[in-house]
Amino acid sequence: MAVNNNTFSMSTMFDALPYPNGVSSSIPPPGFAPHASSATNLHAAMFSLMTSCEGLSYFKETISTLDKTELQRMASLLTSDSDYFMAIVTNKFGSKRVQKLLGISDDLDALFCAAILRRFLHITADKYASYVTIRAMTVFEEEKKKVMYEHILHHALDLACDQHGCIALNDIITDADDPYYRDQILDLVADNAHGLSNHASGNFVVQHVLTLFDSRSIHNIVVNLRGHCIDLSFKKYGSYVMEKLLEAEESIAVVVVELLECEGNRLMRLGRNEFGSFVVCKALRMTKEMSRMDLFWCLVEKLMPFVHLLRRSHGNNIANILESLKLRC
Repeated sequence: MAVNNNTFSMSTMFDALPYPNGVSSSIPPPGFAPHASSATNLHAAMFSLMTSCEGLSYFKETISTLDKTELQRMASLLTSDSDYFMAIVTNKFGSKRVQKLLGISDDLDALFCAAILRRFLHITADKYASYVTIRAMTVFEEEKKKVMYEHILHHALDLACDQHGCIALNDIITDADDPYYRDQILDLVADNAHGLSNHASGNFVVQHVLTLFDSRSIHNIVVNLRGHCIDLSFKKYGSYVMEKLLEAEESIAVVVVELLECEGNRLMRLGRNEFGSFVVCKALRMTKEMSRMDLFWCLVEKLMPFVHLLRRSHGNNIANILESLKLRC
């Protein structure tokens, strides 16, 4: 069913906008609610245009026919109330259509930027609305980006510890084009690497930063995780981070040295652990692949007395590696 069957056509909708001289010079504060029934119908018609699953072609056609003033009046309506804006951007189709309105003009972006900032954390931690923030960080001009970056820094840890927020934060980090703010975000992640590594969502942010292969960030993460490698390896989320550290030349030695320095029985228990076994196995594989044979053979020597115990546990793959070395000798 086509969306343009609504009571109001786009021209009628714009004529009904409650701005005496066309575009409002300011955005009404959060909680703004129009009282006239025509305005209520106008909001309902706009909501349908933005969120209908069947209205994408009509939306694209409509946008292509609007001039600058009409587009700004449309943006004013969409952003006039925080609850209304949230209802649209948290909708799968609403999020996609708002994204298409970003970057068209600086005046439109000013309206959308203010609306995003009013509910920044809620928007950026939402499954669908977060893509509006990500898109905004790509197309906004420098001054608006700086304000957005300040909010990102303020809420970075909350985003990192959120199921959807961590995905948005990772995308923002990847696309960050301001060196100062990029380093600030990376430093914040590194400074909180220990707590984040133990978190169901936060560990993905630490892992992501490590995959950027930024030497400075890897060093800072290593500094904050040194002395915690064994404890983290025993845990589900921490073990993921340890495996990433083993993939980097700058950090592999730190993890392996901690494995070698721990008491033999504890290393055996780690090798038999459902999570730690993956860390130990990867340590063996990566030291060999990176030609760190000194570390490889020291680890083999320390594990070899426990090969029979490793065989009867999650450490079966470790035992296979050790026994293959026995056969070659």
